[in-house]
Amino acid sequence: MPYDPNNVFARILRGEIPAHTILQDAHTLAFMDVMPQAPGHALVIPKAPAESLFDLDPDVLAATIRSTQRVAKAVRSVFNPPGVMIAQLNGAGAGQTVFHLHFHVIPRYDGADFHIHARGMADPGVLAEQAARLRAALG
Repeated sequence: MPYDPNNVFARILRGEIPAHTILQDAHTLAFMDVMPQAPGHALVIPKAPAESLFDLDPDVLAATIRSTQRVAKAVRSVFNPPGVMIAQLNGAGAGQTVFHLHFHVIPRYDGADFHIHARGMADPGVLAEQAARLRAALG
């Protein structure tokens, strides 16, 4: 299937949909997941149009992984979870629902049930506060 330039992440990149930005550089954008699995759940995406891991230039993929690592370190610092999960899905059969390559950075806590996709939207004020804390941790 060809890349859909009107997917939600492409629209965020164009500024058509607001996002609670954590980190932005020449190749990547990181922001809070509006349907988080846990407080601090963030997403990291490449700015390049790529549906999956298989479609992205290796150099841009490397930049995306570097940003993912930076965001994961900030999540660990700010939210102090016992673990941080990095998830990346390729194709509908793997559970991908937004067909723009993205990495989930999810704080994991003992006893918390796990589902890749949440069922409800988070409070925008809470997401804004969490994004501010993560930006501060990133310096």
